[in-house]
Amino acid sequence: MERFTIIKEVGNGTFGSVWRALSKQSGEVVAIKKMKKKYYSWEECINLREVKSLRKMNHSNVVKLKEVIRENDVLYFVFEYMECNLYQLMKDRRKPFSEVEVRNWCFQVFQGLTYIHQRGYFHRDLKPENLLASKETIKIADFGLAREINSQPPFTEYVSTRWYRAPEVLLQSPVYGPPVDMWAMGAIMAELFTLRPLFPGSSEADEIYKICCVIGSPTKTEWSQGLELASAINYQYPQVSGVHLSTLMPGVSQDAVNLISSLCSWDPCKRPTAMEALQHPFFQSCFYIPPSLRPNKPALAKTPPVGPNLESKSGRKYPGRLSNPKPLNSFSTPVKSQASLSSGVQRKLELNNQHVANDKKQKSDAKQLPKYRPPGLNSLNKSPGNLGKSRGVADATEKLGNMTLGPGGKLLAKRSSMPPPMKAGGWHQQSDLFVGRSQEVLPARSYVRKVAG
Repeated sequence: MERFTIIKEVGNGTFGSVWRALSKQSGEVVAIKKMKKKYYSWEECINLREVKSLRKMNHSNVVKLKEVIRENDVLYFVFEYMECNLYQLMKDRRKPFSEVEVRNWCFQVFQGLTYIHQRGYFHRDLKPENLLASKETIKIADFGLAREINSQPPFTEYVSTRWYRAPEVLLQSPVYGPPVDMWAMGAIMAELFTLRPLFPGSSEADEIYKICCVIGSPTKTEWSQGLELASAINYQYPQVSGVHLSTLMPGVSQDAVNLISSLCSWDPCKRPTAMEALQHPFFQSCFYIPPSLRPNKPALAKTPPVGPNLESKSGRKYPGRLSNPKPLNSFSTPVKSQASLSSGVQRKLELNNQHVANDKKQKSDAKQLPKYRPPGLNSLNKSPGNLGKSRGVADATEKLGNMTLGPGGKLLAKRSSMPPPMKAGGWHQQSDLFVGRSQEVLPARSYVRKVAG
């Protein structure tokens, strides 16, 4: 630890404290997490869930673990430094964030969650304090409660902070998984829009009551397993109808309200996965459109996709503008832009295919048709006696047709004006349109942008 200069403490939690420090070797500012528990062996340190999970993570929206240091039975984690977290941004905020800002942040978090879940982990403790921010970048942090998806139940009853805890955890379900992260993201999204927690319960029972007051009490058709879980612990749901989320978030777009409603579903199976959330119409403007396919009118700054290629395995449909979203690995052009450009793109593609087809047809026809003869041969008399005479006239006509009158009245051979034969294969020079379409499927490219609004 003598390689670092401690600057100041920036956080303190149940498991340890976080310090801002400076590396003496590189001059880089880092965050050092000092664990409160004593660790007497290196094997004990390496087997920690936070270490095991973060060692496997390498994503632009997951905080980077640089080093693990054990010194005098004290364990230190050295992380990349982030300026603040979402809770601090909300706490100091006087007016709500713009929808562009919320979209930008949540899009990045869902990309990070997609990566985490695909690597076989779920976070279990998503809350604004664990979403770190530097300028426009958001990173998921604090994997102290992370768990492997294929680990054996029963799972820990207490996981996340109560306000962001999923109903199945509140009702002490022995089995749960990545949907608990999606519930937490629904609550966080609503809080970013309103600067107030969506379900601020003072206890587990009060938390369920707050949830019922917002989304309504669950029915047997809506979540039969939830009624069984409540019955197992002798809990009875309050009978309330709930309210529409748009009344709690005035001025928020219908797409955002729809996404939050689906994330905050009683039944974990009905919540979208992180991959499916990225396909929601709320995030359509986040996908990069190549310049050659952009409309002429100026548009707001787009949020670029960050991270690895995303592969969709779902066909979930959402109500709204996007009736049948395509898998993310094709990165479809947003609906509005595609509607204004589809006719031109399709027409150009048809022309290209038509040229290829015509050229191939001409080449095949050339093999089947008889060798060309001048027009005189087409009117030959079929009698054997006239055949040689007609052929001689035709040959003379062909030769005269290929001659021209030069200076002094001399006959000269005419220079051929026929163009060189076409080659099959259509256009060989690629237009800007096709360059744009080939670049449309590059989600991992990073683009410099500013948040509008």
